[in-house]
Parts: sequence; C-alpha cells; structure tokens
Amino acid sequence: MVLGDHREAAGMGGDRGAESAAPSHWVRWHAPYEDPSSMLSRRLAAVQSMVRAALDEIPGPATHPGPIRMVSLCAGQGRDVIDVVATHPRGPEVSAMLVELDPALVAFARERAAAAGPGVAERIRIVEGDASQTHCYGDDVPADIVLVCGVFGNISPADITRTIQAMRGFCVQGGHVVWTRHRRQPDLTPTVRADLAAAGFTELAFEAPEGSVMAIGHHRLDGATAPFDPDQQLFDFVGDGWNPV
Repeated sequence: MVLGDHREAAGMGGDRGAESAAPSHWVRWHAPYEDPSSMLSRRLAAVQSMVRAALDEIPGPATHPGPIRMVSLCAGQGRDVIDVVATHPRGPEVSAMLVELDPALVAFARERAAAAGPGVAERIRIVEGDASQTHCYGDDVPADIVLVCGVFGNISPADITRTIQAMRGFCVQGGHVVWTRHRRQPDLTPTVRADLAAAGFTELAFEAPEGSVMAIGHHRLDGATAPFDPDQQLFDFVGDGWNPV
C-alpha cells in the first residue's frame, strides 16, 4: 500500500541495513489483520463480503465469455482477493492482478495465494510495482471488479476525484468498484460517493459501522465506460495509514 518514491515520507526511508532488519512501516501497519477483532479485520470482512456480492452478480459463462477479471490497487497482503477467490464458487473463473510496491507485502501475498488451495496462485498475479501508474494495468483492464482499498484515505481530494474518473476506463460496462475510506474529519465519504455517482456508478452498498471510523463502498458502472489511459499517474500518497489525510 505504499506508492512511488514516497517510502521516506511514509517513515520507510533511512539506512537500508536497518530497514532490512526490521519490518517495514507498511508491514507493521498490516499487523492488526492477525487479530480477528481488530478494526482492520472488520473492514476486511466487509470488503470480502462486497467482493463476493460482486462475483454473485456477474453473469455466468453463457453470457460472460472468458475469465472474470479482477484488479486490486495497493493490494497490500492481498487477503481481500486471495481469500475470496479461494472460497467463492466462481473463484475458478477469476483472473486477478494485484499491484503492491512493498516487497515484503508482495512476498506475503504470493505465499498466501500459494497456500490457499489448488490453482489459486495460478489465477492471481501479484505484481511488485507502483499502483498509481496506469501502465501497470494495461493487460488486465477493463476489469469486472476493481478494488481501491486503503487508497482514498491516503491521497488528496483532487487525486480521489482523478482516480474515480479513471475507473470508467478500468471497468467493463457493469463492472464493480469496491473502495474504503476513513470517516475522520473532514469526512470525505460523501464526496467519494458523489464523485462515483457523477462518473456513472450506481451505489450498491455503503457500510459505516458504528463505533469505528471506517467506511466501505460497493458501486457498479451503469454509465458509459471511457478509454483506458495507459500513461497516467492516478495519485500521490500523502498519508501513511496511521496518519491518513
């Protein structure tokens, strides 16, 4: 979930020897996933539920030739995609591509996919790269499901709008977007939802659980698609997960 050349700004710079001896900033950020009661685990469960709902809605092979394409930006440990592909009845139809820059998180995701069951790792390609650069996705879009989780809380409002507009080129007609964003002040989730509506996405679900600051959304592109631009930078990370914007 760390982008571009901003590891130093996110607390990941400094001596390379020290960095190799200790978990990176983003590895430490992911640690609460090991606690099923943590806020991150609760958010993960909601995201996975929405991804399953999206898979349920996609037409069957008779009217949907080829694989179900799935793309995840800033994929982190890949739990939201890997666990669903491993357990959903339509998992064998999925061809997923996950983009993540932190090499330790990439390694974790690849190991998790390999351990998830027969054929799962073959259906999920995990790329070590900068998820803000659209050229990463040229072979995998337009997709049926796009995950933008852990992104909107760490980028500027202008970059949120830019990324949402770009999703019209990432999605097939009827494609799904699942996203997350915190609700700390200023709460920009109303803006995210309005931007998605303006871009032609219909809201299918929005969860903002009481007692937490997290929010999770699920939208479908019912409006017009747009050409995919392979030479665009979508966003610049200015938050670091623990100190989101």
